[in-house]
Amino acid sequence: MTTIDSVIGSAAQELQMSADQLMVEGVRLLLSRRLRDINARIFEITGRYGISTVQEMVERYETGQIDEATSWRDYQDLDHLQYKQNRLLELIETLE
Repeated sequence: MTTIDSVIGSAAQELQMSADQLMVEGVRLLLSRRLRDINARIFEITGRYGISTVQEMVERYETGQIDEATSWRDYQDLDHLQYKQNRLLELIETLE
């Protein structure tokens, strides 16, 4: 038995749950923590431009309400963060 297996076994026993339950709860907690961080970063970017989605940002580009040259990096970040947000939500759902 490896050290990590031993720790998981001991922790599961201490918490009166199976090792599988402990692992699921641990993964759920980690994914939820990462999701909170991503949501905070999304909130920061969307708040800066008064939008809620990447699509809204594109629409503001098209109408000239947002300068594309100065906000391109935020657009890329928001697009990537929203993808990660959706992926983490999918993973969390599989654990429920």
